[in-house]
Amino acid sequence: MYFVFLIRSSKVFVLYIYVLIMASSSFLLLATLLAMASWQGMASDPSPLQDFCVADMHSPVLVNGFACLNPKDVNADHFFKAAMLDTPRKTNKVGSNVTLINVMQIPGLNTLGISIARIDYAPLGQNPPHTHPRATEILTVLEGTLYVGFVTSNPDNKFFSKVLNKGDVFVFPVGLIHFQFNPNPYKPAVAIAALSSQNPGAITIANAVFGSKPPISDDVLAKAFQVEKGTIDWLQAQFWENNHY
Repeated sequence: MYFVFLIRSSKVFVLYIYVLIMASSSFLLLATLLAMASWQGMASDPSPLQDFCVADMHSPVLVNGFACLNPKDVNADHFFKAAMLDTPRKTNKVGSNVTLINVMQIPGLNTLGISIARIDYAPLGQNPPHTHPRATEILTVLEGTLYVGFVTSNPDNKFFSKVLNKGDVFVFPVGLIHFQFNPNPYKPAVAIAALSSQNPGAITIANAVFGSKPPISDDVLAKAFQVEKGTIDWLQAQFWENNHY
């Protein structure tokens, strides 16, 4: 609310100007804080501004995600993939196989903020500790039993874990280190995961730390893990296989 009044004293005038400046500064500070809060609220896949924005994989335009294909050129196949997610997959040496269906497989997922994955686990296999930097994950067990868990951020590093059976559901919050392990030495397990990003990304901890290219200095890792450099050298010499296909 604004008030108009007659200023009869120079001292009152100076005080009036000071109050206006302070109010303006407070407004700017509030506006800045609101802008920062809004930015944090939007720190995920952007919401679509039209019915769809099918990814134009050949567009030279660089944007956060993909440029839109002309709607006149869009057809049903842009929203479809014969993924055969009902078919078992061969697992790797850690005993798992993640078949991810994201925007790279279905261009129609662009701007929609979702993807899906089938995860196969060999007996005693695991999807090793990893993070999804851009997505929360909700996992449903289709067959078998899984021991799952995640760890919160510093400084608490609290560990949450659960044994899941067929039909059970578990959530892994965005960005947190998590894993799944099949404790059955005789039977495989299968799960389906939905992720809240068209391109959730995956950082497998061991692969990133010990299999980076070029390698991280063994002096750095030996200090970080409080072990001998020889142990780090041995770990870096291993073949860190990717289980995301």
